Amino acid sequence: MVAVTGSPNSGKSTLFNALTGEASATGNWPGTSVDLAHGVWRELDVDLVDLPGAYSLDPMTPDERFSREVLVEAERRPDLVLVLADAAQLTRSLYLPVQIRELPVRCILVLTKRDVAASRNVTVDPDALGAALGCPVVVVDPRRRTGLQGLADAVRAALAAGVPVPRAHLGPDADELDREDERFAVVDAAVRAGMDLSHEHAADLSDRIDRVATHPVGGPLVFLAVMWLVFQATTTIAAPLQEALDGLVSGPVTDGVRGALASVGWGGGWVEGLLVDGIIAGVGMLLTFVPLMAIMFTLLALLEDSGYMARAAIVTDRLMRTIGLPGKAFLPLVVGFGCNVPAISATRMLTDFRQRVLTALLVPFTSCSGRLTVYVMVATTFFGSRAGTVVFAMYVVSIVFVVVVGLLLRNTLWRSMGNEPMVLDLPSYQRPTLRLLLGSMWVRLSDFLKTVGGIIVVAVSVVWVLQSIPAGPGAFAAIDVADSVYGAAARVVAPLFVPAGFGAWQVVAALAVGFVAKETVITSWAQTYAGSGEGDLARNLTETFAQASGGHTLPAVLAFLVFLVAYTPCVATIAAQRREIGLRWTVLGMLLNLTVAWLAAVAFFQVGRLLW
Repeated sequence: MVAVTGSPNSGKSTLFNALTGEASATGNWPGTSVDLAHGVWRELDVDLVDLPGAYSLDPMTPDERFSREVLVEAERRPDLVLVLADAAQLTRSLYLPVQIRELPVRCILVLTKRDVAASRNVTVDPDALGAALGCPVVVVDPRRRTGLQGLADAVRAALAAGVPVPRAHLGPDADELDREDERFAVVDAAVRAGMDLSHEHAADLSDRIDRVATHPVGGPLVFLAVMWLVFQATTTIAAPLQEALDGLVSGPVTDGVRGALASVGWGGGWVEGLLVDGIIAGVGMLLTFVPLMAIMFTLLALLEDSGYMARAAIVTDRLMRTIGLPGKAFLPLVVGFGCNVPAISATRMLTDFRQRVLTALLVPFTSCSGRLTVYVMVATTFFGSRAGTVVFAMYVVSIVFVVVVGLLLRNTLWRSMGNEPMVLDLPSYQRPTLRLLLGSMWVRLSDFLKTVGGIIVVAVSVVWVLQSIPAGPGAFAAIDVADSVYGAAARVVAPLFVPAGFGAWQVVAALAVGFVAKETVITSWAQTYAGSGEGDLARNLTETFAQASGGHTLPAVLAFLVFLVAYTPCVATIAAQRREIGLRWTVLGMLLNLTVAWLAAVAFFQVGRLLW
């Protein structure tokens, strides 16, 4: 087994993908690897493991502790370790490989970002560096996939060689501080031997951009402007593609299936109802959002690979500290805007358990990609050309929820929790490559489809069955949806949402189904109105909100979206919360989400109807 390790943002995940052909998340910001990734290095036919990033083998977080255990414990130790070092920040990258050289394990130093160092007129001599450290040094560029063959040759040679005798023993010995001094001396000697800093630029383009991007006033404005452009571009570009796919699904595909079923004598029965009004109506509606998700994931990958997301963490540091969290807690929250499940796992990067619990409770208030599909569908239906602004507003509301709820919890449950200073590597800005952008987009899009695909097929099938079972007199699959068990159960709960302006059973039922996965809010609407045979989904939804709100349609729609932002996360997120912070905190989080969502939605509608 070969392990890949190194400081955060040294290019581990990108190298892992290049060597294995696997598709794990990558990004030009720390914290990309939050779980162990396994793959096969096809060139050598060996197992490859991507460990979470660590600056040293002196653990401060659960991730760093796990990396140490893998490397130090004899029964888990790999046959060889590839230690990545950032050539542009070599001094801070070498402490970890110096520690690993003290272990009885083969080691190769993999030098990345040499081009960034060269852009600053910093030169690195791999041979001199290797001689000073006592291990092979190989230069690679995993983004452009250069140097990989040389790395494979070095690994073959290292695996054929014997295991080195450890130079020291890592442990809590009394002279550990003396060893730290010795290690830093080795790092200093290696840098002096392997680097030429005589012509280094005092400031580069990244520094000049950061004067604005991380400015206390200009930074937040830049962040808001960038995110608004992302959502506006996403909705504008995706709209015609969604319309075309919707026409394809509701037209030729649906008609073709009806015709095929009729030709074999299955037309007009429950089989047609399940396939057409159930699976095709539900899954087909979700598929129309594939272009939207692809565009969104591509634009977010652009921000990540360029290096901007690390600046966003710096900008939000002051905001995070007001609720008792370090600025790096922003990183799991940013992950939550893609999917809440890995965001919960990413809380392991926080050193204080109370901070991990608080962050894990706040993650469900971030707007995941599942919610995004509902935002866009509702916003385009009710707000037309202003849909992008409405979607952006929901993300702002999401941030407001994070701050307000964070302050509430901090001042009630964790008054004594201290603040940690923000320490974060700022990677140099870089020009994203098309390969990485498309690869990152595909990773997230395929994960999205794999995660929700099976869930949605099951969900739409169950919903169809519930919509087909009569609550009173009537035959199976031969009743109106309103008269089904599905409709009857929703009507029992619907009065609770009358103060929020959307106390219609169709809306409430969709929210209940959305507990499984937020995307199913749309699929359940599609099934409800397809099953009732009332035609266009957008028109029916508009009528439903108008009737439920007493004519105050837009305030009711916005109140619904606000509720959607905050209410109970999907079952996968709840399972992740229970795994990371325990059942008690998870149940508290669910109750907190529901309470905050209902109160905010009611307040928004009651105020909104006075203004509209």
